[in-house]
Amino acid sequence: MAEFSSYEIKPLSDVTEKHLLKGVNLYLVGMMGAGKTTIGRILAKRLKYRFFDTDVMIEQLAGKSVSEIFAESGEEEFRQIETNVLSELSAYTRLAIATGGGIVLQRQNWSYLHHGIVVWLDVPIEQLYLRLKGNTTRPLLQTPDPLQKLQTLLEQRQNLYAQADVRVRINGSAPPSYVASRVLEEIDRKIKPGDRRSPK
Repeated sequence: MAEFSSYEIKPLSDVTEKHLLKGVNLYLVGMMGAGKTTIGRILAKRLKYRFFDTDVMIEQLAGKSVSEIFAESGEEEFRQIETNVLSELSAYTRLAIATGGGIVLQRQNWSYLHHGIVVWLDVPIEQLYLRLKGNTTRPLLQTPDPLQKLQTLLEQRQNLYAQADVRVRINGSAPPSYVASRVLEEIDRKIKPGDRRSPK
């Protein structure tokens, strides 16, 4: 696993980054607040990929916010829409995709995720709490004890996140550009060219 001890890292060359995944999609998984959207945008730019956020796509498709979907239709309905969105995205190539924190819960979703490279952005619970404290847009955190809720969610999902191809531990103070560099470095180090999925 990768862990941050210094913020100095030699970036891969532009040519290496551009051809690193050979067009295969990159899926970022991890807890809410892990920085998947921020890191995903940076990675998309460096890989010359298009960027998508599944939560944003769900909101566009449903015509309402994630919070409204949870409140009006429940989590089960949200998860079904999430699976539909993931299915559509998996039909394309050269995408960097930030996924929702619970996307790993549905077994069917893994059939789509495994068409690409899956990266787990692993952030300490305490750092997640500091980032999310007071956030009213996260329906699963609207509880008297959001820190305990985060811990419970991580316990439920940790073994599923661990199925990712690459796990990157993130120090809360690490700059997003540095995290993106580490993601690319870990992919290059851990996933050999012959192991990479082929685009559809």
